[in-house]
Amino acid sequence: MSNNELGYAGDISPETANDWMQSGAAVMVDVRTDAELAWVGFVPGAIGVAWKQWPDMTMNPAFDEAVRAAANGKKIVLLCRSGVRSIAAAKRATELGLEAYNILEGFEGDVDAAGHRGTQGGWRMRGLPWRQN
Repeated sequence: MSNNELGYAGDISPETANDWMQSGAAVMVDVRTDAELAWVGFVPGAIGVAWKQWPDMTMNPAFDEAVRAAANGKKIVLLCRSGVRSIAAAKRATELGLEAYNILEGFEGDVDAAGHRGTQGGWRMRGLPWRQN
């Protein structure tokens, strides 16, 4: 699928996102809620800009302004729990004129047969930098 069909610059692996972020080529924008960042974990250096707000999961009215400020002239890589909200956020960031990429698998990856996340892909499972409060 071409980037025009996607509506954003493309999908990248967690490892590529980490490389771009560490080299300064991109800024990571974590679109999970503040609750997710606090309870599940976060990527050091990422800028948290919720796509939807906890607890009612309504759209964040400050998203556009905050994501523009976060990009600061660089391409952005967007992270969420599993790579779904980050697609929607990447499309919106692209509409705002930013070069935006979706990070495949998200922070926690897909649900496994037992209904748990964190065992099938994702930033955390791949051993990339992350922390918890």
